[in-house]
Amino acid sequence: MNLIALVDSHWGIGNAGDQLAYLPSDLKRFKELTSGHAIIFGSKTMLTFPHGRPLPNRDNYLLTRRNEFVSGVTVCHSIEQILSKAPNDAFVVGGGEIYKQLEPYCDTAFITKMAKSYKADTWFPNLDQNSKWRLIDESPLQEENGIPFRYITYKRRTE
Repeated sequence: MNLIALVDSHWGIGNAGDQLAYLPSDLKRFKELTSGHAIIFGSKTMLTFPHGRPLPNRDNYLLTRRNEFVSGVTVCHSIEQILSKAPNDAFVVGGGEIYKQLEPYCDTAFITKMAKSYKADTWFPNLDQNSKWRLIDESPLQEENGIPFRYITYKRRTE
C-alpha cells in the first residue's frame, strides 16, 4: 500500500478538522496518483471530501468503528478487514489515526512537504525519524500561494 499526504515542516497534517493549507498543484498530484486506485480513509477525512461524498474514479474504503452505510464506499471495521478487502496498491489518504495504523503495511509514501509550520493538532508519522523508511526522491523547492514546498517520495527499507 501507499501513503499520500500534505504535511508541514513538523509533519502536521490538520487542525480543528481541516487541512493546514491548500495547494492546487498538490490536489492535482493527488488526483493523478490516486485516480484508478483504491483509497483508504477515516470518517473525519471523508467529511473533507467535496460534499462529504466518495471520491470519483477510485474504489473508496472507509475504516471506522461506527456501524454505518455509505453509498459508494466499502466500510471496514478493522485493519484486518482493510488488508483483506483493499488491493495492495491502495492509497492511504488520512486522517492521522488511519495513517498511524496503516503505516506499517505501506511500502511507499508520497509526501508534499511544506517548508513552513502551522498550528496543528493532527500529525503524520515522521518518516525522517523512522529508520524503516528512506527518502528516494525529492523535487526542487517550489512555491504556490506563498507556500514553499517540495514533493518527496519515501520507500520502506527492505534490508
